Amino acid sequence: MTDKDLSKLSIDSSRREKRGADKRMVVAATSIAFVVVVVALVFTFGKRAARVSVATAREASSAQSAVLNASGYVTPQRRATVSAKTTGKIKEVLIDEGMRVTAGQILARLDDADALAAERAAQAQRLVAVAALKDLEVRLANARRTLERNRGLRAGDFVSQEALDNAETAVESYEAQIALARESINAAERGVDIASQNLENCTIRAPFEGIIVSKDAQPGEMVSPISAGGGYTRTGIATVVDMGSLEVEVDVSESYIARVKPGQRVETVLDAYPDWRIPSAVRTVIPTADRQKATVKVRIRFDELDPRILPDMGVKVSFLEGEPDTSGTATVLIPREAVRGDGEQSVVFVVRDGRAEQRAVRVGRERGTDIEVIAGLRPGEQVVNEPGNDLDDGERVSPRQ
Repeated sequence: MTDKDLSKLSIDSSRREKRGADKRMVVAATSIAFVVVVVALVFTFGKRAARVSVATAREASSAQSAVLNASGYVTPQRRATVSAKTTGKIKEVLIDEGMRVTAGQILARLDDADALAAERAAQAQRLVAVAALKDLEVRLANARRTLERNRGLRAGDFVSQEALDNAETAVESYEAQIALARESINAAERGVDIASQNLENCTIRAPFEGIIVSKDAQPGEMVSPISAGGGYTRTGIATVVDMGSLEVEVDVSESYIARVKPGQRVETVLDAYPDWRIPSAVRTVIPTADRQKATVKVRIRFDELDPRILPDMGVKVSFLEGEPDTSGTATVLIPREAVRGDGEQSVVFVVRDGRAEQRAVRVGRERGTDIEVIAGLRPGEQVVNEPGNDLDDGERVSPRQ
């Protein structure tokens, strides 16, 4: 093969340099694109989510405004600490906290050995009185026959007048003894009744239907209705609450009691459920004041009871004025601080999928620390409370715990 033929097999140096330049341009373009993507991702996702306080939009229960706020507790009208009518040792306790009981249901039993023995003794005394009466009735019948014979003999002058008088006296004596025996039987029966009642008193029953909220004694302990609570003697076995009689009791300053009237609408909020507005009404205003606290006690009934309402829960109430809104216009309430003015338009930031979504709303009047939102927001949606000027639409947010 000649040198000319071999030269055809070599690579042109100009073509080799061009290909190398093209490869370097591709690498450079790829690097730039990668940097741009990384910067975009960092800008989009690398920014930490803003920590914000959120509030839940809740449906306005009415268009009435609050004229007075107060705090108090849920209290039952019927609550009873059940104890025994007699002092004794607890034999068994048949209830536990949270158990529902019916009126007359057995809650506990005391040791009834002594009461049972006393009842049997009373019944025996009654049997003795009954037997004594039968003996006297037999004696009276015999005395009457003797009297009849003596009367016949006296008519024939066969016995003396003294014998006749003795026979009459015997009859009258047995009749008196029989009357006394019958009263003795009656007294013995009353003794049986007392002994039976003492035996029944060893069984403690529920005074009304309700829930056991406290179990205060155990088998083996002594219980007494007259104990002052000292030592080792219990005064109560259990506490029963009628859950159907729950109401709210608040103390209102006597300076503002003129704003409260029976039947007035009230909005009740349990401390345990701050977003739950419970429709209520004033049941009664207790007609006396506490001179130490300068307050008047007001009792408020719930329109409808709920299992979440429990005795002794703390509540806050708002006494409303005016008539409820029956126009059918749906409004929601949010804190006033959640609304931000954007020129002439009011906006809120709704938390949705971890981002703050700016939304225009139409607001109404203020109600205490809240404000009505007439349009643009639905009940249950979460809004940013106190949004700062640096919060942007679409910004990632994290609710503050």
